[in-house]
This record gives sequence, structure tokens and C-alpha cells, in this order.
Amino acid sequence: MPRDYYDVLGVARDATADQIKQAYRRLAREHHPDVRRDDPHAEERFKEINEAFGILSDERRRSRYDRFGHAASNARTPEGFDGAGFGGSPFEDLFDAFFGGAGRGPAPRSEPGPESGADLGYTLPISLEEAARGVEREIEFARMETCSVCFGTGSERGGGAVTCPTCSGSGQVRHVQRTALGMFTQIVGCRQCGGAGQIIRDPCQRCGGGGRTEAKRSLTVKVPVGVEDGMQLRLAGEGEAGLRGGRRGDLYVKLRIAEHPTFGRRGTDLFVEVPISMAQAALGDELEIPTLDGGERHALAAGTQPSERATLRGKGMPDLKGRRGDLHVTWRVEIPTALSRDQAKTLQEFAKLRGEKIAPKKRKIIEKVKEILQ
Repeated sequence: MPRDYYDVLGVARDATADQIKQAYRRLAREHHPDVRRDDPHAEERFKEINEAFGILSDERRRSRYDRFGHAASNARTPEGFDGAGFGGSPFEDLFDAFFGGAGRGPAPRSEPGPESGADLGYTLPISLEEAARGVEREIEFARMETCSVCFGTGSERGGGAVTCPTCSGSGQVRHVQRTALGMFTQIVGCRQCGGAGQIIRDPCQRCGGGGRTEAKRSLTVKVPVGVEDGMQLRLAGEGEAGLRGGRRGDLYVKLRIAEHPTFGRRGTDLFVEVPISMAQAALGDELEIPTLDGGERHALAAGTQPSERATLRGKGMPDLKGRRGDLHVTWRVEIPTALSRDQAKTLQEFAKLRGEKIAPKKRKIIEKVKEILQ
């Protein structure tokens, strides 16, 4: 069974309105979830304090609570069946079904409960090397925080919310129009309270009655080893503050890995192209292959053909468990586009030794003149 509201606020049953406000403000400061982040019961305690204040700060609701206790918040008509209306009688729902409740005023809304804060998103760009080794990055973003002046109540001096006088707490206004065809009833949302059924008494000047203000937040994000592009990190409780003691939302950090100038990636495997000359491809050589860990020496076999591949085991990307993929090397044989006279003569002699008949196109005189002038 819920605790007595007077005990929740620590006030006597004959406490004045000012004493109730003072007790509420003191307890709200002490038990706000943002102040007691390490206390798992802070949200529940703060909700209980808000609920007690919402009842005891309203004269009408306090009077009903003093007479009926917690049952007053659940009873539709504490006075019971009165014979003149249909309050609390079995005929009430039948009357609503046929006439839409037009014979009575709209029923008041129940007290709004805690509302969780919104989740936020943040895009964090990182390099391929940072994804391979893990990194810690400082980020800054804006979020809604509980107002430090009114502690989320929206009221400048702890006045809290009161029943909207326009809609009597229903959040709706009924307009009746008489026409030649009869009477038409139109129900629209209340403009004064925005459909909430309550308005803030003496709104807080800092937050305008909303109970929250925008503030900058900085924190360190730890990116684990082996993340992939598009992955999201969930930072629980780093989203926007809730309303009326509701829990904070979460922050989702989306990782964007920048395109690398050297390596391509597919899962945990990396790919790289290494240029080699015709002589290196034919004779073989010892080359330095780029890896994420620096250059690594590799023996190129004689007679390597264009587009052949070599695989360096365990030189790719790690996964989230630390297991590494492979690095796949594609040899790109580069054919020279401009040969000197001696180079061309040497290649022709090489072709003759291999029994190849090559008839290169004869150069024009103008091309020979250009070559001499160079």
C-alpha cells in the first residue's frame, strides 16, 4: 500500500501550503535522480515525492485525500450515487454510449506520471587505424537537462501544476452549436493547457514552465577494438532528462570509419595493391608490403603474373573478440610508357633471344627531332 503523503513529505497533517512547498523543494533537491545517480531507488523516491506534492498542494485534492485517503485518487465520484445524476451508477456507461457524455462535463484526467527522456544520436568519425586498435574520443553535444531552478516542477516557487480552469482537467473543450438540423457537439483539445488538463502555477522563469533547459554535455567515448562502419555504441542514461522523475534516455553513438587511402576492407580482411615493374615480376625481388603495423618484407617470386595475389595471414583487421583477418596483396605490374633508345634496343634484343618477332611502329621524323632536342 502507498505511504501516507504527509509522511512522504515529512509534514504534519495540518501543515500550511508554504510548509508543504518548502518540504517539497528540500526533498526534490536531495532525491533528484540526477543528483543521486548511484542510487537505484532515486527515480522511485522522486516519483513518490512528486505524487505527494501534486495531491497536497491542490486544496481540492488534498481535501478529498484527507477524507478518503489513497482511494480518493481512484474513485470516479467519491460522493457515490446521488440519484439526480448518474455518478457512479451502472447507467453511467450506458448514458455515455448513446449520448457521448453530453449530459455531463468531461471527466478529469488522471495525474500525469513520470515520462522518460528522449534518446539521442551522435555520429563519430574514426580512422581505420583507430578501429583496429581502439580509441578514446572526447565528444560534446546538447541535451535537455532538469531545470536547476525549479527541479523539474516547472514552477518558480514550487507551486506545481493545478487543474486547468478552462477544461476542468479533462484536456478537452466541448462546443455545442445549434443549427436548423439540430444540435451538434464538437470536442477539441484545450488551448490553455494544450490537452494536458493542467497548467503550471507561477511558471519558472528559466525553463518557461517546461521543467527542462538545454545544456552542453561532454564525455569520453571508448571505441572498442575491431568495430565496423555503422556500428552503434549505447551509452545508457546519457540522453535527455525525463519529466516528473522519469528515467533519462540513452545516447547512441554511430561509428563512421573513414575511407583509407591504401587499404580496402571486407569484414576482417584487408586488401592492398602493390605496384611492381616488369623486371621485378620476371626476376623476382624482395619488397616491403604496407600493413596496419608498418612495412613488412616479402619475397616476390620470379615470374609473377599481373593480378596475382599473395596473402599475409593475421595481418588484417581484428574483430570484437581480437581475432585478426588476413591481408590480401594484389601485384600490379606496371608497363613503362616511355622508353629511351637504349631501353627499347635492349628489349628488342631480349625478344629476339626468346624467339619473338616484334615489328614496332616506325617513328616519324618529327618524333625523332623532338627526342634529340630533349
